[in-house]
Amino acid sequence: MNNNKETALGQTPLHPMHLQLGARMVPFAGYDMPVNYPGGIMSEHRHTRDSAGLFDVSHMGQIEVRGEHVAARLESELPVDLVGLPMGRQRYALLLNDDGGIRDDLMAINRGDSFWLVVNAACKHADLDYLERKLGTRLDFTLREDLALLALQGPASPGALAAVGADADALERMRFMQVGDLRLAGVDCMVSRSGYTGEDGFEISLPADRAASLAGALLEQAAVAPVGLGARDSLRLEAGLCLYGQDIGPETSPVEAGLRWAISPARRSGGARPGGFPGADRILGELDRGAERRLVGLLPEGRAPMRAGTPLFGDNGEALGEITSGGFGPTLERPLSMGYVPLRHARPGTMLAAEVRNRRMPVSVTAMPFVPQRYRR
Repeated sequence: MNNNKETALGQTPLHPMHLQLGARMVPFAGYDMPVNYPGGIMSEHRHTRDSAGLFDVSHMGQIEVRGEHVAARLESELPVDLVGLPMGRQRYALLLNDDGGIRDDLMAINRGDSFWLVVNAACKHADLDYLERKLGTRLDFTLREDLALLALQGPASPGALAAVGADADALERMRFMQVGDLRLAGVDCMVSRSGYTGEDGFEISLPADRAASLAGALLEQAAVAPVGLGARDSLRLEAGLCLYGQDIGPETSPVEAGLRWAISPARRSGGARPGGFPGADRILGELDRGAERRLVGLLPEGRAPMRAGTPLFGDNGEALGEITSGGFGPTLERPLSMGYVPLRHARPGTMLAAEVRNRRMPVSVTAMPFVPQRYRR
């Protein structure tokens, strides 16, 4: 047996479309995914900021959860208020390990008769196995592989959805993190006003066999352009959004990562339902006392990007940590990064040094987001 045989990459329902559009494809989270199209990452990034970008995020996991007392039972694993989440709303949530580290970050949606969890592609099977092991005797979990997921992001997104049949009044009423049912290009879709770019936009869940027709109808509009993983990463970095597997993971706590807002007041000490989730002792302690390190924004001097893995040092040469994400920000027209440093070095304006090719280059701590978020609140 050849144990080195490569596993075949998965393909999303839009894979033929990506090839037809001339996308440069790369392996990502077990899938063959577009990193950019012929216009390039910079053009795709700017088009999303100025107009509307269409992203294929069908590789992500959509887990349907059913059963009695589903919100309360999910709360035993998620440090977020789901009992108080109204129908037609979603919340950012964290799946934690017993040490308070982050197994995955996700969106939890209250659909009334069920909850839906939208999880990262690389974690979806492990998440499903874990949740079934912990809660499967009381709740039913289904990974909905019959569905696709598209993200339409940017200021022209509402108009683009209206052009394919969305009710304009319903779009006008919808605010950030609201979820509803819309008919788009003749297809019944679950649509949330949310995304991963810092821009106003929507995420669209629909039957996999109808994804190509909807994507085609959207791309017929001059306002909409296809966007790949490259610009998705630069957009989320400018927006100060963490990427699982780089900025957050099993060794980082939500407080260290600047995600204390993701621990609902109801689940904190003194709240209506405090604790009761994995890692609660550590996380509640860090909420009260503070964590020893913090994820911060970093602005390197000069034009050279400082990327993940770049070591960080204090002014006395002390090793502090490393950059977790970094690249060039097309909106700011300069490099930017994020990384973990001890709390005493986390104040905006603090000067640090990053070692690039055996040279230590100046970098300053700054508040995030780097580019203001423009959600429709």
